[in-house]
Amino acid sequence: MTAEMIAALERLVAAGQGGAAEAAQVFFRVGAAMAVMPAFGEQMVPMRVRLALALAFTAVVAPAVSGLLPPLPGVPVAALGHLMAEVMAGLTLGLALRLMVIALQVAGTMAAQATSLAALFGGTVADPQPAIAQLLVLAGLALALAAGLHVRIAEALILSYAVLPAGRFLAGADLAEWGVAQVARGFSLAFMLAVPFLIAATIYNLALGAINRAMPQLMVAFVGAPALTAGGLILLLVSATSALALWLAGFDATLADPFGLP
Repeated sequence: MTAEMIAALERLVAAGQGGAAEAAQVFFRVGAAMAVMPAFGEQMVPMRVRLALALAFTAVVAPAVSGLLPPLPGVPVAALGHLMAEVMAGLTLGLALRLMVIALQVAGTMAAQATSLAALFGGTVADPQPAIAQLLVLAGLALALAAGLHVRIAEALILSYAVLPAGRFLAGADLAEWGVAQVARGFSLAFMLAVPFLIAATIYNLALGAINRAMPQLMVAFVGAPALTAGGLILLLVSATSALALWLAGFDATLADPFGLP
């Protein structure tokens, strides 16, 4: 009886070791992604909360990908390389989504600079940025969470194993090409979101220049500055809904294909 119990315990320990190794592989990928993931990886989120979220996503992802995980190599150096490949895969997925948030920050900064609102409440947050950028980022993250961001992230993490197999490093050329394409896409989206403010600022400056040429004695800058600020706030009120809807569509497209597959 004792021998049977010992044998059963040995089988249980062996099974537990295999499950722990698989969970560790998944955690390295999930933890790296969660470190830069929008909403869940923000600086305002406490470190313990982020760790708990990474463990929770690991518990969700690990059972779904257990058949896709190779055993860890027995050689320590090879095992370390395997885990570093998982970290690289997680960072790649997280950065693809983080660039969409950076697009909102760039759009808000461009809009704030164009409307002379760049210095308004700019240093009161963990990541200093103009008030318009902070407002757009918070609103965008709230929309993404309301649209089921946690479910979509879990799906993206599970499907990432089909694109980036466990333990395999990305080719440097492919990663560079993907990164340049993602950054270009992000800046293009940021410019699209800030276009109304840039057009309004251009028209304002042209009108101000014409008035200044017609009436040199008038201090047009002091007269026009309040109008520019008020116009920027009104334009933000009118265009924020459409801009956030456009951003959310782009964010959903990135979630559906974070690695830019043809």
